[in-house]
Amino acid sequence: MKKLILLLFTLPFLAIGQEKGISFEHNTTWAKVKEKAKAENKHIFVDAFTTWCGPCKWMAANIFPQEKVGTFFNENFVNLKIQMDETPADNEDVKSWREEAKRFAKDYKVAAYPTFLIFSPDGELVHRIVGGGEADQFIAAAKEGLDPNTQYETLVKKFNEKPNDKATAKSMAAAAVKAYDRELTAKAVESVINNSTAAELMEDDVLKLISKNVGKPGSKAFNTLLENKEKVDAKLGAGKTDQILSVSIINSEIAPVVMKSETDIFDKTVEEVSKKYPTISLTNSIASFKPNYYARKQNWPAFRDAVQAYINLDPSKVNASQLNSFAWAIFENCDDPSCVESALAWSKKSLEEANDPALMDTYANLLHKVGKTKEAIEWQEKAIAAVDEGSKAEYQATLEKMKKGEPTWVK
Repeated sequence: MKKLILLLFTLPFLAIGQEKGISFEHNTTWAKVKEKAKAENKHIFVDAFTTWCGPCKWMAANIFPQEKVGTFFNENFVNLKIQMDETPADNEDVKSWREEAKRFAKDYKVAAYPTFLIFSPDGELVHRIVGGGEADQFIAAAKEGLDPNTQYETLVKKFNEKPNDKATAKSMAAAAVKAYDRELTAKAVESVINNSTAAELMEDDVLKLISKNVGKPGSKAFNTLLENKEKVDAKLGAGKTDQILSVSIINSEIAPVVMKSETDIFDKTVEEVSKKYPTISLTNSIASFKPNYYARKQNWPAFRDAVQAYINLDPSKVNASQLNSFAWAIFENCDDPSCVESALAWSKKSLEEANDPALMDTYANLLHKVGKTKEAIEWQEKAIAAVDEGSKAEYQATLEKMKKGEPTWVK
């Protein structure tokens, strides 16, 4: 029923390798881990995690214990966990790694979590994976760390040795994107651009690389798209260049300014920034970003107006899921009658596209909030009849509140 914000489920952290999952080393040192890896001719897999990281906990609880994951990692790696933060609950084993954890963060540039590092049997860093994934996806990512042709740090060395080699630069850019290494991504993309002819820049693979890694305004990629606007639109679709470049402008020059300000300077900032880029239309991207801005600022009447303006630009491009998210945000956060009525209209519109129980539930809750409880009960009963068994209890609880005349929202 929660449509706007994805909840982070805190799962129990499994600090010990499962019987059929990955077997991690304990009560050891980095020197001993390297010694074991060299003796067994295995690479070293390091899970650099923090206690507060939700995805880290999810990987530990759902991926590491799987038999196929354990089989692959135990056969190919000496496996190690390093806790990168410090808590009062740390045991002696964790405490003994604190200085090493600081060194790892510094020497191996660990700044996002989870980060998984792969070292050669000699203890040399050869690969990194940032972020988790499902079992097969994660195994595939780790396999890249065993192959010199796909190892991240190996590619970095090759790129640094031959920064003007186009093929190397393309491989480096693709790998840097996966590693969330923005600085190296920008360098590699710039190298690809510098070593491509005008015709090659419009080839599908090169254009895709450039358009997905524009970076900040003024970057080589940004200027390349701007200078070839007609050609890019011909390849990617009308208005696509403006969309790509405007997102870069918003992320770099608008969002940081308006988010920090204690007063509402949104329209003023957009006007000022727009003057710097007279050939780029920001209209559609600004309309998309504005509701998010006002939601973060908790200004729900302004959020309502921004959403309606966004919808009015092109109603055909606003799908049922978006309408539902907008409506639910108002339901949970705004008691202003005009806001709730607008949300009710959006919710009703969403039901024209799909009879999804979640959409019915939103509509029923909004009906109840505006005082149309009899109709709300009818829609909630429809939602219960259509929803999966796992959610029926929650929906039923909402129905009972409606029947008792109790609010289904937090007052």
